[in-house]
Amino acid sequence: MRTTQQLFDLTGKTALITGGSRGLGLQIAEALGEQGAQIVLSSRKQGDLDAAIAHLQTRGIEASAIAADLSQDAQILPLVEQAITRLGHIDILVNNAGATWGAPAEEHPIEAWDKVMNLNIRSIFLVSQAVGKLSMIPRHYGRIVNVASIAGLGGNPPGSMNTIAYNTSKGAVINFTRTLAAEWGRYGITVNAVAPGFFPSKMTQGVLSQLGADQLASHAPLQRIGDDEDLKGAALLFASDAGKHITGQILAVDGGVSAV
Repeated sequence: MRTTQQLFDLTGKTALITGGSRGLGLQIAEALGEQGAQIVLSSRKQGDLDAAIAHLQTRGIEASAIAADLSQDAQILPLVEQAITRLGHIDILVNNAGATWGAPAEEHPIEAWDKVMNLNIRSIFLVSQAVGKLSMIPRHYGRIVNVASIAGLGGNPPGSMNTIAYNTSKGAVINFTRTLAAEWGRYGITVNAVAPGFFPSKMTQGVLSQLGADQLASHAPLQRIGDDEDLKGAALLFASDAGKHITGQILAVDGGVSAV
């Protein structure tokens, strides 16, 4: 019987993390790398990836990067194939790449709707499909961690944000997680999602400047917003053998906002 330290240990495991060059993706990369996983990061901009790799290396984490735009279907399979070439196989897939768009529903551009949907849910399906077929299903082992959002659990408070495409896409991620978990459980693959509340990031900086951290924190029972380590524990649970009997679950990491 393994100890808890052994169950959370990722030594010898490999991980592909999309949207991993900053924010929540980089935080998750830190968590997995600190436990011994070998990491491949992906995002659109090589400069951001270079900075992320340098940051991880200062923490003693073995990592490399592949630039890819996951809103473009043609770039997805080459990304997965390159990651497998580097890692040998993929034990852990973290689907974090995403985008948002703010506009009232009655004025929301269809082009923006498609951009959000293509990156936030279509690409997750295509990346998961490729990783499953090429690595996880043949090896009968895998941990898929999707980054959803509490925005996928409901609407926005009046007067706060106008993000109908984003909320809809994250709602789709939640049911995608449940459905894939039910389908791929027979292959020894777990599929779970973390649903963050408000965390400071490039994506949320507009809301943060508009509403302020104190006002956002006031909506949470814990009276705070997320920080640079609050997602690590949940991600590590789902990515490691400590969570091997957990699948199809959505864990809100939001200071209690979704509980009230």
